Amino acid sequence: MPSEASKVDDRIRLNKYLANSGLCNRREADEFIKSGMVEVNGKTITQMGYKVDPGDVVKYAGEKLSPEKPVYLLLNKPKDFVTTMKDPKGRNTVMQLVKSAGNARVFPVGRLDRATTGLLMFTNDGDLAKKLTHPKHSVKKLYHATLDKNIKESELKQLVEGVELEDGTMAADVVSYVGDGKDRREVGLEIHSGKNRIVRRLFEALGYKVIKLDRVVFAGLTKKDLPRGRWRFLTEQEINNLKMLK
Repeated sequence: MPSEASKVDDRIRLNKYLANSGLCNRREADEFIKSGMVEVNGKTITQMGYKVDPGDVVKYAGEKLSPEKPVYLLLNKPKDFVTTMKDPKGRNTVMQLVKSAGNARVFPVGRLDRATTGLLMFTNDGDLAKKLTHPKHSVKKLYHATLDKNIKESELKQLVEGVELEDGTMAADVVSYVGDGKDRREVGLEIHSGKNRIVRRLFEALGYKVIKLDRVVFAGLTKKDLPRGRWRFLTEQEINNLKMLK
């Protein structure tokens, strides 16, 4: 028969339970608890620090949640898949590509638009997802863009200095020609902004159309040994590296 101490060890804080379920991160979970939207065994809980026992029934807005082991995976997204859980227009979604990863309810970290290919991370760790998408953490993303025409070196510098867009001045961190620079339509661009379509918008503001856009690095993760359309679980070292990002 388990001791009282072992029972206590099995309990987890309610906000962590909500985050592990993939619903939100812990800070958001605290707000949900405060607002009275969380029930444990039919009783509304608003107490911060409340702990949940194994077997407790936890509901958010009437929907039963289940705690899941944190899962972290990386997809090399192909073209023509939308980054959404479900699509009302019936288009292919990235969730179809990772459905073989198991029963855990993972969700995309950030997004890539339908035409963009490359690295997209998925997890049910709400805290880490929030960290990786929050502007203050300046998570680096590296893109390989193919333009409709040659771009001048002076305009590459302008991308770093800043370009005026409709929602303010935006800038890349590093920009250069890809490879030996002979093909001046091929550009590598490192950026930490997570704004929607930011890379395409930067080039469009200078009069260029992006023909192809591929994300080749995300938060230190690369496409090495990951073919287009395939996914893999992150290694323990990769997970630890992400959690140590400041």
